Formats: sequence, C-alpha cells, structure tokens
Amino acid sequence: MNIPQNYQASPVSLPRTTHTSAIKVVLAIAAILIAVFLGLIVLALIGIETGPIGLLIGFLAATIPVPLYVVLVLWIDRYEAEPLWMLATAFFWGALVAVFIAFLFNTASSLIVASVTDSMQAGETFGAVISAPIVEESAKALILFIFFFWKKDEFDGVIDGIMYAAMVGLGFAMTENIQYYGRAVLSGSAVPVFIIRGMLAPFSHPLFTCMTGIGLGFSRQSKNMFVKLVLPIVGLLAAIFMHSIWNGSAALFGGLAFFLTYVVIMVPAFLIMLVIIFLALHREGRVVSEFLRPDFETGILTHQEYQQLCSIRGRMGASYTAFSRGGMTHWRMCRQFNQTASELAFHRSRVARGIRSGNENVQEEAYRAALQHLSAQLRQQRPS
Repeated sequence: MNIPQNYQASPVSLPRTTHTSAIKVVLAIAAILIAVFLGLIVLALIGIETGPIGLLIGFLAATIPVPLYVVLVLWIDRYEAEPLWMLATAFFWGALVAVFIAFLFNTASSLIVASVTDSMQAGETFGAVISAPIVEESAKALILFIFFFWKKDEFDGVIDGIMYAAMVGLGFAMTENIQYYGRAVLSGSAVPVFIIRGMLAPFSHPLFTCMTGIGLGFSRQSKNMFVKLVLPIVGLLAAIFMHSIWNGSAALFGGLAFFLTYVVIMVPAFLIMLVIIFLALHREGRVVSEFLRPDFETGILTHQEYQQLCSIRGRMGASYTAFSRGGMTHWRMCRQFNQTASELAFHRSRVARGIRSGNENVQEEAYRAALQHLSAQLRQQRPS
C-alpha cells in the first residue's frame, strides 16, 4: 500500500485574530514562568528539609513511575482525546501551583494551631486531617473549575472530568512524594514508604480529585439546573471527605486503621470509579452513535466507518488495521479521523443541550469538511 507523499492531515481550526493569539501567547508564557517559579520554591524548601541527596533520591523515585501512570490515564479517553496542552496544564498545575498553595496554607494553619494549643502534635494532626484535605482538594479543583467554565468545548462530561482530575492528582502526588521519599531516606524508612505511596496507593490523590471531576462531569451532562449547581459542590466535598478519612486513619489511629481504611474504603471507591468510567464510556459511545447518524445517512460515512466509530473495539480494530497496512502515517490519519468524528458528535451534543459559543455553524462546517477530507483519504488507502 502506498501512502501519498504529500499527505497532510486536515486539522479543524477556527479563525483567530493575530491580536487575540498574541495576547494568549503572552499570558501563557507568563503563567508558565510563574508556575515554574512556584515549583522551584517548593523544591528548594524540600531540599532544605531533606538535603541534596534526599532531594535527588526522592525526585527520581517520585518521577520515574509517573509516565506509566499517565499512560494508564490517557488510555481511558477512548472517544474524544483531550488536548495535550490542557492535560499538561492540569498535570503541572497539580505538580507546581497546587502544591505551593497547599504548602503555604497547610504550614501556616499547622503553626497557628500548634501555637494556640502549645502542642506541635496537635498542629500536625490538624494539618493532616483538617487543613490538608480542604486546602489541597480546593487547590487542585481550581483548575478543573477553570476548564469547566472557560473550555466548555473540551469539558463534555464525566470522562473529561476524570481525565483532568487524574492528571492534576498525579502531578500533585509526584511533587508530594518527592518530600515523603526524601524524608524516608533521612529516616531510613525508604522501602516501606515507597511500597505504601508508590505501589499500594499511587492512585489516592487522583482518586480524591476525581470526585470533583465526576461532579463537574455530571453537571455538564445534566439539563437540570439544581443538579448543575449542586453536583460540583458535592463532588468537591466528597473529595475533601475521602482525603480527610485517608489522612485521619493514619494520623489518629495508626497503621491498622490505615490498612482497614485502604481495604474497606479506598479499594471499593477505586472499583466504583472504574464502573463509573465504564458507564461513562458507554454513554459517550451512544452520543457518537446518535449524532453521527446524519453523516451516515447522507453518505459522508460508510456503514463500516459508522460502526467502527461507535465502539471502542471498532476504533481499536481500525487503528490496528491502519497501522499494519500503512504504518504510522496511515495510523495517524485513522486516529485523526476518529478524533474529528468524535469532536463533531460532541459538538452537536453540546448544541442540543443548549451549550452555545456563538459560532456553532462555523464549527459544524469545519468538522464536517475535515471529516469528509479524512474519510476520502482513508478510502483511497484501502485495498480494493
């Protein structure tokens, strides 16, 4: 099979003014610099506490497993892959900004309680059980709420909420683990700490924050105003509550209670979240099926293409076939075809639910044109 040398994917883009784009670039650069600066402050403070050797070992132990966790999270998003820049923003918000906010407020609140009670133990317990869950989950949730209100076209439902929340949680856990692993190196308890934080409970922070993401996702999907207003708050409170129980089981009752909490609460909660992901993916498949039917009926999509687009198995099979027959070029073409079809379906779903941006018709035509172009390219590459 020959792939045309001049093939270029046809991205979906809407017109932008140079002035607006320049402002966005400047703001993005400023935000990146601020985030990096805050992250460096946190690393410097951790280094002061653990020393350079502890910092280096903690950094390596905390960051090496992260790519695996990120790949597992990215695999969830089977229908409409989120923009990489938004996923990266969520991750680094957790790793740099949310960690700084948490360090600042948790340290201040612990010192205040310790001063009032004349007990460092009371301050540390307050910080772990009360302050940390409230401050950390609120700090992580802030970027989710920003995405929810600012990028409505990229926050369609539960899967999107879970994706962004999991990335925030992974970033936060990575930086927090640098401190925990560095401390463990100093105290000689590196192995048990790594087993607990890196192997038994690497999903704790993502799991907590996913409660907020799920609340926002259900809010986006619902047409009921009460549900839309209440569920994000319920999700955030659930994240805080689970975080508090998790920290409190160890801080107040010791190792046995911590283990029981892990078995009785955390593992079932994780399994329930997997069920929610499965049901949410099933819903997304129905959205794709319903809102791409007009393109099948008008001949833009063949019956085979339509059937493949409406299921995860069909998409994976089409991608595998594309790669085996045409290599990376054909695989990328197929992947963009799947993504464009999903974006068109979810765009129509948003419009049907009354979520409008003012340029719906322009977006509709851009998606349809790109879908037709990619479909034609793929048909040319299929063997006759």
